[in-house]
Parts: sequence; structure tokens; C-alpha cells
Amino acid sequence: MRIKVCGMTNPENIREVAALKPNYLGFIFYPKSPRCVIGKLTPESMNDIPSNIWRTGVFVNETEEKILEISEQYGLKAIQLHGDESPELCTALCFAGKSIIKAFCVDKDFDFAPLEAYLDVVDFFLFDTKTEAYGGSGKKFDWSVLERYPFKKPFFLSGGIGPDDAEEILAFQHPKCYGIDLNSKFETAPGMKDAQALKRFLGKLKKD
Repeated sequence: MRIKVCGMTNPENIREVAALKPNYLGFIFYPKSPRCVIGKLTPESMNDIPSNIWRTGVFVNETEEKILEISEQYGLKAIQLHGDESPELCTALCFAGKSIIKAFCVDKDFDFAPLEAYLDVVDFFLFDTKTEAYGGSGKKFDWSVLERYPFKKPFFLSGGIGPDDAEEILAFQHPKCYGIDLNSKFETAPGMKDAQALKRFLGKLKKD
């Protein structure tokens, strides 16, 4: 199971979390997020991130030009689109050679049918909890909704996963669950991750 730690904003904290060897580190470029890195992290502050950890930029309803500009500046390997982005935008970013994660916010009545238009132009889906904001709510959705997931495209599970959820994650045996996304429940403050809590949690996952 792949691990994505999202919402990093502090260079020293990034080094602490990178030492735990997650597969992905996520950096939010959405100005309305309390974890937005604009003005907090320079491209140089990411130089210590090992090359085998995928730097992932999170964008919400941003233009193609701005996404690609930031991607080049920060050396992003993956792009997570967490808004209402179209399949056409995903296609354009694919042509630019980026790995695409398309997020969708889920509730109990979620309709998977619109995702079909994205199947050929994204690498992964990400399922987060539906709220008024675009992610970062710290709330879980009912994972049983994913029993209705009809596609072969792998996905990340997100939304309110916390330090006490290791057993629940291990029991979630969905065949298309590629990884989990960890964010606010592992924070001491917005954008600051508790590296020790992450270490203990990842240890529980690996132990089984």
C-alpha cells in the first residue's frame, strides 16, 4: 500500500517526514487552503527530498498554464486536481508528461458514472470526504460506498484517516485501493505533521 502525506509547508518538517520514506509528499498550491505553500516554500526548500519520493502538487480549479509553470518550478512528478477540473484539462497535463491524480469528494449518494470520462486521462482517482471546502476537513466518509466502485482504475483513499485507524485500513480490502492519503489528523498545526505519530502509524501498517 502506497503512502501519501499531504499538506507539507515547513522545510524541517518535510525532512522529518521524508525520512519515514512515504511514496508521495503533497504540496498544496490552493490559496484558500491553510496548508498552501505559496509564500512558505521555495523550490530550493524541496531539494533534500529523495528522488524516489514523488513530489505532488495539489491544485483546485487552476489554469493549465499555472499548473505547468508551478510544476516546472518545484519539480513536481505528480499533479493532484482537487476541484472541478475537466477531462480535457487532465488530457493536456498528461501530454505534458505528468502523473495525474483526480480527486472526487464522496458522500453516501455519490455517483461514479461521471468518472468514466476520466479513465483514459488520469493515473489514479482519489476519494475524499464531501464538504463545503476542497479537502482538509479531517472527516471520514462511509467507505462502504466504494463497494459500488465499478472501474479498474486504482485509487487513493483519503479523508480523516488518523493515528488510530491502522486496523481499519488493514481491514479495508478493496482490490483497487492503491494507497492512502494522510493529512490533517497527523498535524500539530495546519501544515505541520507529527512525524512520530506518522512513524508509529506506518509501523502498525507494516507490522501486519
